[in-house]
Amino acid sequence: MITGHIDHLAAAGLAQPLYDALVQALAQDPAHKQPDSYTLDGDRLFMNVMTLTTQPPHEKKAELHRAYIDIQLLLEGVETIHYGTSERARELLEWHQEDDYQLCHAIDNPQTLTLEPGMFAIFMPGEPHKPGCHETLRAPLKKVVIKLHREALFPVS
Repeated sequence: MITGHIDHLAAAGLAQPLYDALVQALAQDPAHKQPDSYTLDGDRLFMNVMTLTTQPPHEKKAELHRAYIDIQLLLEGVETIHYGTSERARELLEWHQEDDYQLCHAIDNPQTLTLEPGMFAIFMPGEPHKPGCHETLRAPLKKVVIKLHREALFPVS
């Protein structure tokens, strides 16, 4: 997991494909877009603008992906993301290959990160994460999840 703030993007030390994905998504002004999926570069790069209400973490399942890197950028609200390192997902549910996700009931040794507007968290394939959480409040959020295909960082030879 990598985290940073869009106001200090150059200081985040991101690999060029991650940096470029964020810059390309921000150029589309996601804060002013309606919730939907937006193609940026075919299947290689797209973004999902969404609104949701935070929930206590015990009411949510964690997710993980295999093909895509998740760049979660908070636009409005405050959220906590519970996450773990690769291979820490427990009680895995069915794999959904077409939509590139798998849910799980638990994360072994979970960590937490609180995002405020402008902050982002990047989850690599296999890293379980449970976004949209708040321990005590049910509050609205707006965020964009930028999906970058793993081959942007890990080319298949």
